[in-house]
Amino acid sequence: MHQPCTNGAHLNGDAARNGDLSPGLRMGQTDQEIVRLIGQHLLSVGLERSASLLMEESGLHLEHPAAATFRQHVLAGDWVKADHDLGVLHDLLRDSPHVDTHNLSEMKFVVLEQKYLEHLEAGRVLDALHVLRNELTPLQHDTPRVHRLSALMMCADAAELRARAHWPGGPPSRAAVLARVQAVLPPALMMAPGRLRALLAQAAAQQAARCRFHAAPRPPLAAAVPAAAATTTTVAVPAPSVDPIPFSLLADHHCSADQFPIHSLQVLNEHCDEVWYCKWSPDGSKLASGSKDNTVMIWDFDPIAKRLSFRKSLEGHSYGVSYLSWSPDGRYLIAAGPEDCPDLWIWNMETEQLHLKMTHSQEDSLTAVAWHASSDKFVCGGARGQFYHCSLDGTLLNNWDGVRVNALACRGDGKVLAADTHHRVRAYDFADLTDRNLIQEEHAVMAMTLNAADSLLLLNVANQGVHLWDIRARALVRRFRGLSQGHFTIHACFGGAHQDFIASGSEDNKVYIWHVGGEEPIAVVSGHTRCVNAVAWNPRHHDVLVSASDDYSLRLWGPRAHQH
Repeated sequence: MHQPCTNGAHLNGDAARNGDLSPGLRMGQTDQEIVRLIGQHLLSVGLERSASLLMEESGLHLEHPAAATFRQHVLAGDWVKADHDLGVLHDLLRDSPHVDTHNLSEMKFVVLEQKYLEHLEAGRVLDALHVLRNELTPLQHDTPRVHRLSALMMCADAAELRARAHWPGGPPSRAAVLARVQAVLPPALMMAPGRLRALLAQAAAQQAARCRFHAAPRPPLAAAVPAAAATTTTVAVPAPSVDPIPFSLLADHHCSADQFPIHSLQVLNEHCDEVWYCKWSPDGSKLASGSKDNTVMIWDFDPIAKRLSFRKSLEGHSYGVSYLSWSPDGRYLIAAGPEDCPDLWIWNMETEQLHLKMTHSQEDSLTAVAWHASSDKFVCGGARGQFYHCSLDGTLLNNWDGVRVNALACRGDGKVLAADTHHRVRAYDFADLTDRNLIQEEHAVMAMTLNAADSLLLLNVANQGVHLWDIRARALVRRFRGLSQGHFTIHACFGGAHQDFIASGSEDNKVYIWHVGGEEPIAVVSGHTRCVNAVAWNPRHHDVLVSASDDYSLRLWGPRAHQH
């Protein structure tokens, strides 16, 4: 058996001190760490003999012998020996600049906590009381947690204990105790669990983020176990995620453009005049389109065939339909008209009947709408100076006089963003009637879209095109190039599983798509014969989008494999 490595050099990352390299081997630190990572992964998939042979041939330790002994005793539930092993580890770590003294106390607390819970589970109440009074309490570490643990003494049986502590029980939770200790140990002593998989997941996620056409969900990062995780609960923190990486690791990841929504799948010609707007339902199962022909058409989407089918026409709108807004819960759809329209139509999409036609004054112009996250209130306004806060039944809750609105968006915190006729975007709080300036553009803001994280704002700016703003920093991030926009109202959107893409219509009859990281378009899609007024990327099925045009048509774009 190899002798334990010395404290200082080992903890400072000198991998050559990990063990005695086999004769003839000359491995640098990186190569030694790779060998250890492979050894750990072999063990995690059950290849124990292969891992043992790898460590034997390399002359390296998978982890410090003291840590290996500690692991063995924790998994066996031998808490007296595990506590002794922890003392040895503390001695190794005491003078290390890499370890916080709070973390040393946390390590001991975690072990004693498990010891206490296992005594209670086995009915050894006096032993548990001894641990609580004479071992946990004297640590003077996380007193509120000690109080929560003491309350568990009143549990009638083991089942109640496990339920109240949110704890799976003795043996099933011991591996997680190790994970919590590993989270604060230097990796030279004991590597974090699943370290190789975590590194590969990070690399895969970065490759997917840089991929030109990756619209699907990115690989999840393997979760690290935070040192403070145990401070909020008595349950052991679970081991890191082992979600599979959805593409091969044997080569760099690049999505083909064949999978991207730039291939014409379907042309829908049911409208009999210009199509001004389109919007997917929040679950991506339905599409609503609004037209100058005074109708809203509802379409069902088949995610397998990648096809839209006509479902119903919502009629009765008097001025044409230039804007549509689904409630976040998908139950209601508001239709707004062009500048001379004083009305809003609120449709119940469960019954597909008109819920309410809302008119406050025939002098109003209500062209912009946005729902609050609760789906029971919304804001609306227009360029003639109306700015209303309304309930679902049309009751006027509040209003802001004299604000001439071109576009609206609601944040998750209840604040309302309004693009006005002074080329500004301002934040309004209807609760206390305060407002402040966020963005100042040099030209008119014609349309506006907020991302799901409430952090980025997409503006279609007259004579300029599409601008991306960071609203927290109040900074212009990017001006996207290529498209043609004068004074027509054209709507852009975010797209992809992580909203890494921007799509917009254009007055040159094309659809432009950009990655948020670059100003030049990654795709320019032709097919329409007149101005493209709006583009909508499906929020659930990330490989399809729809465009609406003055050529009376909607077009569905998707992967090449679904073209007919």
